[in-house]
Amino acid sequence: MAKNIFFKKKNIKLRSLFPNLKTKKNFIVLGIKPLHKAGKDYISFFDSVKYKEIAGITKASACITTEKISKFLPKTTEKIIVKNVLFELAKAIKTIFPFSDIDYSDVSLKPPKIKHFKNVNFGNNVLIGKNVKIGKNSSIGANSIIEHDVKIGKNCVIGYGVVLRKSIIGDNVIIQDNCKIGQKGFGFIPLKEKNFKFPHIGSVVIKDNVEIASGCTIDRGSVDDTIIGNNTYLDNQVHIAHNVKIGSNCMIAGQVGFAGSSKIGNNVQIGGQAGVSGHLKIGNNVKIGGGSGIVKDVEDNQIVMGYPAVPLKEFLKKKNES
Repeated sequence: MAKNIFFKKKNIKLRSLFPNLKTKKNFIVLGIKPLHKAGKDYISFFDSVKYKEIAGITKASACITTEKISKFLPKTTEKIIVKNVLFELAKAIKTIFPFSDIDYSDVSLKPPKIKHFKNVNFGNNVLIGKNVKIGKNSSIGANSIIEHDVKIGKNCVIGYGVVLRKSIIGDNVIIQDNCKIGQKGFGFIPLKEKNFKFPHIGSVVIKDNVEIASGCTIDRGSVDDTIIGNNTYLDNQVHIAHNVKIGSNCMIAGQVGFAGSSKIGNNVQIGGQAGVSGHLKIGNNVKIGGGSGIVKDVEDNQIVMGYPAVPLKEFLKKKNES
């Protein structure tokens, strides 16, 4: 998003965020974004050499990083050298967006005023927050909650007991009963005295023609957004963690779990109860067998199965030998 519509921010200068560090620049920080999205007067973060190519072309005005990998950043980017990138990042986000580490109740929630939502059907006990937008011919099921600034497109069906927060929903989307979408994800910095919760300032973006079955949980992004691509179908009780990107035309069976920041390509099929570890890349046209555990990247057009998952032929060979 060009502007964060879900969180109020404080106007804070760079040096006040990092008072013990020597910095040449001292701009008012507009926000914090990933390397590929950050621009002028934004802070980013760079914590692994794995992302050196993206780091080399970032337009961020400043970047939190370590001494060892700071050389990969452009000369135009102020290097904020720290020992623990994620801890300093979490503290900076918490300072700029002070209410991003806890999901407080939306005090603006009220029963919808029908005159504000033309051609929208509401069930009983629906609550709507401030600045919510809902497209025509959509319906919201009983006991659902749509928090402030959420956007829902045209011809959408929202089931019973659904909670939507910090989300942007496309057209022709179906979200079945008891789904929870847009809540803070799981993340913390372990400390001796008390774990420091990692704030989440991203959102959930669900594109057109997506169907999400009952009881699914989709966490919003921590710094980036969590995204579900066009015409993707999720079965019951699927969990999608923060920053996950799922492509178009995917079919995800029941009880599949995605750990944070994994990227799933287009036309991917995943069988029930499979798990995908964090920060992995699954290519296009991949098929993953039910109950499999994905612990490393999977290239395009592969069929994998087992724990840890291996190509199908290798899996069948091992099974026959045992």
